[in-house]
Amino acid sequence: MKKILIKKNDMVIVIKGKDRGKTGKVLKILPEKNSVIVEKLNFCKEFIRRDQSKNVQGGVMEKEAPIHVSNLMFYCGECAQGTRVKTTNLEDGSKTRVCGKCDISLEKQK
Repeated sequence: MKKILIKKNDMVIVIKGKDRGKTGKVLKILPEKNSVIVEKLNFCKEFIRRDQSKNVQGGVMEKEAPIHVSNLMFYCGECAQGTRVKTTNLEDGSKTRVCGKCDISLEKQK
C-alpha cells in the first residue's frame, strides 16, 4: 500500500470519473480505503427515514462520497494545472512537498 501524499485542505483536481476537470478542497482522508472526500464533488443520494422521536422529517439528502486517490491529482496554483507531488529534503534535514513541474514548495501555498 502506497503512502498518500495528499493532505487535508489541499486543492486537488479530478482526472477520471463523472467530475473530471473539477477542482475542490480535501475534507477528509480515508487511508484504509485509499480514498479521499473532496468538498462539493462526487455527490451521492442518502435516503433518511422519518423518525418522530428525534424530530427528523426524512427524505433524500445529498452528500459527498469518497473518491479513490488514483483519480485525483494535486492542483498547483502557480502552474494552474494538476501536478505530481515530490518530496525533497531541506538543509535542516526536514522533508517538504514540492510541485513536480515548477518546484515551488506546497506547504507555503496554503
